[in-house]
Amino acid sequence: MTKKILVTGGTGFLGSYIIQQLVEKGYAVRALRRSNKLPGWIPAATFEDTSTGSVEWVEGDILDVVSLEEAMEGTDAVIHSAALVSFAKKDRKDMYQVNVEGTANVVNIALEKNVRRLVHISSVAALGRTANGGHVNEEKKWEESKVNTHYAISKFKAELHVWRGIGEGLDAVILNPSTILGYGDWHSSSCAIFRQVHDGFDWYTPGINGFVDVEDVAKAAIILLESDITEQRFIVNGDTWPFKKLQDTIAAGFGKKGPAKRTTPFLLGVAWRLEKLKSLFTGKKPLLTKESARVAQSQTWFDNDKLLKALPGFSFTPLEKTISKACDLYMRNRDAGGK
Repeated sequence: MTKKILVTGGTGFLGSYIIQQLVEKGYAVRALRRSNKLPGWIPAATFEDTSTGSVEWVEGDILDVVSLEEAMEGTDAVIHSAALVSFAKKDRKDMYQVNVEGTANVVNIALEKNVRRLVHISSVAALGRTANGGHVNEEKKWEESKVNTHYAISKFKAELHVWRGIGEGLDAVILNPSTILGYGDWHSSSCAIFRQVHDGFDWYTPGINGFVDVEDVAKAAIILLESDITEQRFIVNGDTWPFKKLQDTIAAGFGKKGPAKRTTPFLLGVAWRLEKLKSLFTGKKPLLTKESARVAQSQTWFDNDKLLKALPGFSFTPLEKTISKACDLYMRNRDAGGK
């Protein structure tokens, strides 16, 4: 059985839930972090030495090879969840460095240190989107498309390093989660969807997308870590919903009205341009960009059959339950996850 696990991105949304579940299962966890701030949405007791498991925090960064080598020393496996998600142009350089170069570093050092197992957290974005949308499974081949965001390109290139590592003898498996939902910091990542709906957003797009509970992704990652499955990728998607259904369900969870106005490509074009102009004056990241506007209009269904067949007994949390739980926690714990 794998004993000591290194988690990259441990203070992030998904990474923190992975750590929580590893500790609950009795693992010794080593986690990289760049600051002393711990994720406030996870009980503080999770990060203390307990009778079940423990967390050893290491100051470092996946772009700092020396700290990464030290962090990986003596570990049995790595769950690589560190990534930068952004649709803003000013973040592209950093995003490519973190997602592509950082993953290359993780793969290279895992090979060097003879790490037994690597679980790479990718994204359905790495499978690529097409202008016409449609159904996507793990067999989908990457295609160049204007619908692909720079985030998608960075995750696709990151996966290439994992496949290279597999070719060089690394025992690895890849997870491709869809948009992850749950309780976290609603000022960042996909958690911002909750804040946007809570604060009142009257517009919806005709887009359709995949969504999944954060705890389900963490659970799948750990089950695959413990399995003998290798050289495979798995879409991790709870369900595929229209964006309007998502917004309506979140609004209901907050006791608010859902969006009533449908956008058009023209209106979205105006909106992202206004947001870009606004950001120039405020210095804040735009709520909508050219890339995120394209994603909001696309209609893509993600197939989760392969994962369900590979992991008998695993099931996804209904999105209604995920959203209801998250809304309740956001309202009850505003200091940790909300305003």
